[in-house]
Amino acid sequence: MNESPVYEVVIGLEIHAQLATKSKLFCGDSISFGASPNSQVSAISLAHPGTLPKTNRQAVALAVQLGLACNCEIEEENYFARKNYFYPDLPKGYQISQHTSPICKGGYLTITTSTGTRNIQLNRIHLEEDAGKSLHDQDPRRSFIDLNRAGTPLVEIVTEPTIYSAEEAAQLVTEIRKLVRWLGVSDGNMEEGSLRCDANISLRPKGTTQLGTKVEVKNLNSIRHLKKAIEHEVSRMTTLLLQGQSIQQQTRSFDATTDTTFSLRNKEAANDYRYFPDPDLAPFTITKAYLAQVRANMPELPQQLLERLLQIDGLTPYDARQLSEDITTAGFFEATAKICHQPKSIANWILGPIKQWMNEHPTDDVSFPISPDELAVLIELVETGQVNFSVASGKLLPAIISTHRNARQLAVEMNLLQTNEADELTSWIEQVLQRMPEKVLEYKKGKKGLIGLFVGEVKKISAGKANPQEVTRLLEEQLNQ
Repeated sequence: MNESPVYEVVIGLEIHAQLATKSKLFCGDSISFGASPNSQVSAISLAHPGTLPKTNRQAVALAVQLGLACNCEIEEENYFARKNYFYPDLPKGYQISQHTSPICKGGYLTITTSTGTRNIQLNRIHLEEDAGKSLHDQDPRRSFIDLNRAGTPLVEIVTEPTIYSAEEAAQLVTEIRKLVRWLGVSDGNMEEGSLRCDANISLRPKGTTQLGTKVEVKNLNSIRHLKKAIEHEVSRMTTLLLQGQSIQQQTRSFDATTDTTFSLRNKEAANDYRYFPDPDLAPFTITKAYLAQVRANMPELPQQLLERLLQIDGLTPYDARQLSEDITTAGFFEATAKICHQPKSIANWILGPIKQWMNEHPTDDVSFPISPDELAVLIELVETGQVNFSVASGKLLPAIISTHRNARQLAVEMNLLQTNEADELTSWIEQVLQRMPEKVLEYKKGKKGLIGLFVGEVKKISAGKANPQEVTRLLEEQLNQ
C-alpha cells in the first residue's frame, strides 16, 4: 500500500475475544468448539419465557485481568444492559452487553512497527454475550441457524481512532492475541472465531483533525485479512476522493480470494439500540480487595519479562524477544534456568534444535517434548565436552524425546560420548592426513584456515566421538612439526 501524499488514514478497531471459560456468560451451557449444531443450548440460551440468567464469575475475572494488563481503569460499579436489535440467530431479540458502564475504561497497549514504538489508546473493554450463527451455504433454498454460540462470553476491546496504518492495526491485533493467550483470557484462535476484528476506516486531508466518513469492515478473522482489507479500503477510498466523489458510510465485508472488500449495507445514521439495564441481572461491584486478588494471580506480563531477560548475561535482544513471545516458551526457559545456570545455551537449544523438532512434528499439544530436567542434563553433557553439539541435537535429543530416559545413560548406550584418548584421536588424525596430502602441504605453506577442514574430517570418521578441542590441539602439534 503506497502512502497517499494527500490523505491520512485513521483507523479504530473493535476486537472481540471469546473468554476461556467452560460455560456461557449467563448459563451453564458448554462452549467447546466443534460440537454438532444446536447441541450446546438450554432453555436460557434459547430464551424460553420465564428463564433467568446468572452472571459467570470467571468471565468477570478474566475481563478484569485483561483490563489490568491493558493499563485500564477498572469500573467499581457494573451492570448489564439490553441491546435491542433483530437477527435471526439472536434468540432473545436483544443482546446482553455493557453500555454506559464498561468494566474497563481507557488504557493503552504498546506496539512496535517499522516507524517506531508508541502507545495505542483504548476507549474501553466491555463484557457481552455472542449471538448464534446463520449458515447460508448448507442448502440452495434454505438458511440454517446454529445457536451453540448464543450466549458465549466475549470481551470487546474498542480502540480510539488513533491507528494510522494497516501495519499498526495488524501489530495491535498481534499484541492483543499474544496478551490474551499469555494471560489465559482466551485461546486467541482466529480461525475458530475466538478472536475476530472489525475495522473502522476513514480518510482525512493531511494536516486536518476532523475525521472523514467511516467505513466499517466486519468480521476479519486473520491478521493478514485485517491488513489486506485496510490496504484495499485505503486505496479504494483514496481513488474516490481524488475523482471528486464522496464516500458512503457503509458496512463492508472482506473477500479473501481477491483481497478486496464489498458492500453489505449502507448506514445512513447511527443505530438506536434502545439500551436499558437488564432487569433480570443484578449489578455487581469490583472491590479493591477483589482487584488485589486478581492482580496477585496474574503472571508476569510479556513486556516485564522481556525487560528482565534483557538483563541476563549472554542473552541477545533476539533471544529475549523470542523467549517472551508466549508463556509456554517463557515458562520452559525459566524452569530449565533454575536447574542449569547456562541461559545462553538454554536459549540456543529452545530456539534451535527443540523448535526445529516441534516444527517438524506439529501437534495440538503446546507443551515442550522434553522436560527442563532432561534438557539440563543434555546441556551439561555438551558444555562439559562429553557429547558433541551436532551429535547431541541430531541423535541424542530425538532419543530423549521418544524415551524420556536420562541423557547420560542414553549417550553411553548409543556410544555417543566424546573421547579424549590421545591414541585413538591420533589414529583418526593420521587417517585424515594420509588421505589429504595436498591439503597438508597447503597448510604448511601458510593456509592455516584448513585446520577446520581437518577437524571436520576427524569428526566424520569418528562419528562425532572425537573431542574437537583436543583434535585441534593434536592436529596443530603434528602439522607444525
